[in-house]
Amino acid sequence: MRIIGNLLWWIFGGLEAAIGYFTGSLALAVTIIGIPFALQTFKIGLLCLWPFGAEVRRTDGPTGCIRIPMNLIWIIFGGLWAWLTHIFFGILLFITIIGIPFARQHFKMAGLSLTPFGRDVQLNI
Repeated sequence: MRIIGNLLWWIFGGLEAAIGYFTGSLALAVTIIGIPFALQTFKIGLLCLWPFGAEVRRTDGPTGCIRIPMNLIWIIFGGLWAWLTHIFFGILLFITIIGIPFARQHFKMAGLSLTPFGRDVQLNI
């Protein structure tokens, strides 16, 4: 089921969204100050590439207390718009019965796109 879900996800816009996240990640990585944000954007792109079967987990990484200011900067400079986009498409897909599994993936991405620092994506391929 995961393979079929991921293939349908790719066909109906997931591949374009992942390419968009990867392109944004490359643009952020060009600057030195944008590298931590590029890593988070890349993480969201990976989740957008393989959403079915992937899990988002909280991590106890070495970031410590810097996680909160980095998430605030993230929210101010684009995280809120990414969150709103995933929530919008999740609600839109949740209206139809066949779109409910895809809506759940958008809600999973919405949680990650709002506060990506301190979370990790585990792909179960």
